Amino acid sequence: MTKVGLRDSPAKEEASTKTTTTTAPPPPTKKRFLTPGRFVTILCLINLINYVDRGVIASNGVNGSAKTCDAKGVCSAGTGIQGEFSLTNFEDGLLSSAFMVGLLVASPIFAGLSKRVNPFKLIGVGLTVWTIAALGCGFSYNFWMIAVFRMFVGVGEASFISLAAPYIDDSAPVERKNFWLGLFYMCIPAGVALGYVFGGYIGDHLGWRWAFYIEAIAMAIFVVLSFCIKPPQQLKGFADKDLKKPSTSIDSASPTDAEASKTKTKTPKSKNLFVVFGKDLKALFSEKVFIVNVLGYITYNFVIGAYSYWGPKAGFGIYQMKNADMIFGGLTIICGIIGTLGGSYVLDRITATLPNTFKLLAASTLLGAAFCFVAFLMKNMYAFIGLFALGEILIFAPQAPVNYVCLHCVRPNLRPLSMATSTVLIHILGDVPSSPLYGKMQDRLKNWRKSTLIITSILFLAAIIWGIGIFMNSVDRSNEVSEDDEVVEEEKLESKADNNSPHV
Repeated sequence: MTKVGLRDSPAKEEASTKTTTTTAPPPPTKKRFLTPGRFVTILCLINLINYVDRGVIASNGVNGSAKTCDAKGVCSAGTGIQGEFSLTNFEDGLLSSAFMVGLLVASPIFAGLSKRVNPFKLIGVGLTVWTIAALGCGFSYNFWMIAVFRMFVGVGEASFISLAAPYIDDSAPVERKNFWLGLFYMCIPAGVALGYVFGGYIGDHLGWRWAFYIEAIAMAIFVVLSFCIKPPQQLKGFADKDLKKPSTSIDSASPTDAEASKTKTKTPKSKNLFVVFGKDLKALFSEKVFIVNVLGYITYNFVIGAYSYWGPKAGFGIYQMKNADMIFGGLTIICGIIGTLGGSYVLDRITATLPNTFKLLAASTLLGAAFCFVAFLMKNMYAFIGLFALGEILIFAPQAPVNYVCLHCVRPNLRPLSMATSTVLIHILGDVPSSPLYGKMQDRLKNWRKSTLIITSILFLAAIIWGIGIFMNSVDRSNEVSEDDEVVEEEKLESKADNNSPHV
């Protein structure tokens, strides 16, 4: 026992210090509620609502039909948007194109801003615009008003489409990366199909405007979430835009001399947003694999866009389906889920290299096109449904793989721009012109079967283009270090230096 007023020996003090140091319990690790799995679930639900809206605007219950007159001059009133605003098929197709205009203009803007602003906060801003615009669609009273609001729905969706897939690519386990992407892209056919059913039911029972009101209320929940939560993982190749400088602490680690020297001597990169965007765009279009992939995607989406918008009307026109919304909605949701998850599962099983991905894209599209083409030749409705279901399963198989190529044929810092640019191109050259062109063709031919066979044959061209990718010298670049990765490291070093500097 130590006497009062006397100090322990230095040896005792040292031993006591060591004991205290070694026995101190480690600080408890906080378990995060927002795990990668839960975060991806939120992204999938947002994507589902986005595509429910696409199905709603195309459903017979919301889109409706134009006023018609028979040979005796007896006319029946139109229904839905087309009937209330007296739209031709061409004008009706323009509503789909107006949405795409907003999407394609805003997508590269959000991708560029992601280097300056927290990407997840950008998603929140975009979803806010989406929600307000969806409400505006319900309050519209003429063609031009609803066309403008449809355009802003596209602007809102652009933030999400550009940035969600890179988050999933970073959050998913390596061995299940394609399956997680498949879950996300499964929401495309599932959402469109639910939109057909939801729009048909609400349009018949409450009126077409209520379909937009209800989907806006559903999205408002995720608007609040996007501003309140933080993703479990920072995007690879991007600095944390919300990085806060903690107060000075004796536990703060000082940067080494080498790190400090590196920070001081590093040549500053250009901060001009337009210069950086131009440089990134040039680097993106130098990737031949990206170009071939997107060319196939454009051709593929030209057909999918026409199917999704005109499918229920074509089914009614060819086979006089009494519940075309329900039949096409049911087919699309079942076949879409099976096809999208099946395609991503197969890609994980065969090893997800870029050449293997192109093999899957070409084979599934070729077989799917053949089944769909034969289906529309059938006179019997049940034969059509059986063959078309097989064709849809195969056609939806490329949903995850084609986006896997977009994410992995470029460096990490180019992934948002790769997703945004592919989105812009597949829409501006794909489904933006396909909906009104199909409508114009149908106005001229007045034969739903011929119009649909012509549009389906374009899928064979998509299969040929993706087949070219099999023979290209493609390399997975998703783990390569870029200049932006160096900038991220610099910012971390600067933060460490600032944290360690004395504060008055």
